[in-house]
Amino acid sequence: MQGVARGLQLAAQDRGLEYRLAQARNDSDLMMQQIRSLVDARVGALIAAPVDPLALAPVLQQAIWSGAYVGTVVPPPATTILNAPQYLTGKVLGDEAARYITTRLKGKAKVVLLTHDSLQFLAPRFTAMRDSLRAVPGAVIVADISPLTVDEAGGASMMQTILLANPDIDVVLGADTVVLGALAAVRQAGRDRNDQFFGGIDGEPAAVEEIKRGGPYKASVSLASPIFGYALGQQSADWLEGKTVPQAMDILPKALTSQNIAQYEADLADPASVYRDGKRRDEYLRMYGNICYSTRDEYLNFPWSSERR
Repeated sequence: MQGVARGLQLAAQDRGLEYRLAQARNDSDLMMQQIRSLVDARVGALIAAPVDPLALAPVLQQAIWSGAYVGTVVPPPATTILNAPQYLTGKVLGDEAARYITTRLKGKAKVVLLTHDSLQFLAPRFTAMRDSLRAVPGAVIVADISPLTVDEAGGASMMQTILLANPDIDVVLGADTVVLGALAAVRQAGRDRNDQFFGGIDGEPAAVEEIKRGGPYKASVSLASPIFGYALGQQSADWLEGKTVPQAMDILPKALTSQNIAQYEADLADPASVYRDGKRRDEYLRMYGNICYSTRDEYLNFPWSSERR
């Protein structure tokens, strides 16, 4: 969420708004208290990534009814819901891996999927990866499993176990944090090779540095948090000026590789210029619907996804 906060802060500065950051540290009760305090203080806009969506829904509704702009990262309710097309996000990474196996590994690879299938809204990512790999007959998934914790330690621990049965791994896919941990375990075991394909989702800074350095880490699917944070900040300001804003926004997945990473870093360093340039903005964001103060009772109160049919 650091990138989101940076984008919000830049947008607030550009529009002359006061900006406050409240960190709940993954504590649902604390987040609830913080939002209630903000509602009582009659803030004009708030952006949240709800820790416990069901528990926080009533206080977010209170904020909406008060007339404030409410943007959320994935769960409802919100004036504007931000989401990523989860299947497409996984497909972008899966297709990159499948292409690499076909062109660089002669169509054969031992693959590890480090999943989060227990998180329902993320499960389509891994369905898409499996679908992409299924198109390469020589790609064999030797492990398809969720680490105990979604962090580097969890990825490292799980990879250490996998290596006991499969010491020669060619491809590892998952979220950047767990894949970075898996890479550390492979290096510790002396099993890293430059022709391996490690790929993740989220565009974590450490993953970006690995890609720039060269070696096993070949790709990361970025969701460009400073850019969508800046967009939410601009929409907050528009709302306060009585303008119409989108009801929903897609974060479009972008595969970062050694070939395009320089332009990506330039875009993240200056999200304002990306937002002002419609063509560049459309590479990262897609907006749906409209809502304004007078129609605020039409807020989204269901889990929205552009992929839902």
